[in-house]
Amino acid sequence: MVRRYARSLLLVLAACGVGFSWGLAQTPARSAPTRPAAAAKPAKVTPFETVKIGGEDYVDVRDFAKRFGLKAAWETKNTSVTLSDARGVRFDFEKDQRDYFTDGIRVFLGDAVRLYKESLWISRTDIFKIIGPLLVPSDYLEAFPAGAPKVIVLDPGHGGIDPGTQNVKLKLNEKSMALDVVARLKKSLELRGWKVILARSTDKELSRNKVKDLLMRTDIANKAKADIFLSIHFNAAPDAIAGVETYSMTPQGMRSTGDYSTGDPMSKTVFPNNRFDVPNLVLGGHIHRALVGELKTPDRGFKRGRWGVLRMLECPGVLIECGYLSNDAEARRIGTSEWRQRIAEGIADGVQAYAGTIAVMRANEAK
Repeated sequence: MVRRYARSLLLVLAACGVGFSWGLAQTPARSAPTRPAAAAKPAKVTPFETVKIGGEDYVDVRDFAKRFGLKAAWETKNTSVTLSDARGVRFDFEKDQRDYFTDGIRVFLGDAVRLYKESLWISRTDIFKIIGPLLVPSDYLEAFPAGAPKVIVLDPGHGGIDPGTQNVKLKLNEKSMALDVVARLKKSLELRGWKVILARSTDKELSRNKVKDLLMRTDIANKAKADIFLSIHFNAAPDAIAGVETYSMTPQGMRSTGDYSTGDPMSKTVFPNNRFDVPNLVLGGHIHRALVGELKTPDRGFKRGRWGVLRMLECPGVLIECGYLSNDAEARRIGTSEWRQRIAEGIADGVQAYAGTIAVMRANEAK
């Protein structure tokens, strides 16, 4: 237990550096505080010069690097670039990719990086709505809660008549694994001083109507005036795929990670949870990094989605896919109590790092 809290303290201290310091992990292979009234605009970042590419405003990666004091190392034909500073590698961008790596974790963008005039260009929207908040959250301070988080609502996905993802051969299902992880996570968070409320504590759905079921989970958090909402799930895909992925609510005006079209009607809608676009990102980023680091499992990415359980939330929240039950090797690990405990501790470490980031920013603000 002492070792666990010592590591948690290191995660908090890592958040105390300039901006949003993720650390220096190696890049993996591609595979009732006062709430903000509205989404905040960055207070300290001046506009970039932009060009139109595919109808979107794009910023030259060289200008981005100059703004943040980063040195660029280009690959052949300028199709990829690594940006670094005195602490080491900070960013990796690659032509035509909708993801990038920041201090070793994989983060998905709304628009692909483009090659134009022998340089790489990044969507201005992605800089201001994803990259900026993760890199320098203090520039978006007014978007964060005024105080430290106190109440956390945990939502074990599915339940009752809805088993979620299943591995029939190994007799494992998502609803049971999620409920067990949440029980362990509840204990870990309570030991760290938080009040924890569960959306469900038994194998029972909240409603047999799936849409109503999701809204009822959200409503539990809203009525409790929760400061954080975490929805815990397990995934399914072709059986070779394994790893973890984390979702925050898609910011208004952006495409979700799984959307490759240009006409998503929901992108024009401002949902209640869009008030928390910035803290959603920082919370999700910390949890994703801590979970990947704890499990040493493939990084499936920190992504965006307008999930039904997130849209109507009135607090920061994320949905976490803790592994793939469709992958037999990973499912066997998930089926052990030791692995599920590691999942819970990784998520708790991420929550603690998020709380530490807020504490440091507010302390600096008071100086």
